Amino acid sequence: MTILVIDGQGGKLGRSLVENIKKSFPHVEVMAVGTNSAASDAMRRAGADRVATGENPVIVACRSAQIIAGPIGIAIADALMGEISPAMASAVASSCAYRVLIPMNLCSTYVAGVSGKSATLMDDALRRIGE
Repeated sequence: MTILVIDGQGGKLGRSLVENIKKSFPHVEVMAVGTNSAASDAMRRAGADRVATGENPVIVACRSAQIIAGPIGIAIADALMGEISPAMASAVASSCAYRVLIPMNLCSTYVAGVSGKSATLMDDALRRIGE
């Protein structure tokens, strides 16, 4: 089982996902792809098994992952302050992988029902990954 974690900007959410996935499911491989080197480095330090940076690694990794996890913006072109290219968003959206997307009200996108940052969102994401 390979879980792909994608994140951008400073990689804070990606780092938290990697840490929690490795703690909860130590037997799975966590592949992390950052849209920039800061995000990649944060996920590397969190314990990801494999780490890459940039558009093409996102596209390639989406082909083989069984689960893709990250902020909801990874499936929206031009999200994360423009770090998600249309090709990246398309790769995430068209992947056969099960997607676990953390809702966030950022980058001109409002997700109804999401009132802010909460540990409940991370707990729910981990529960879904476990299923």
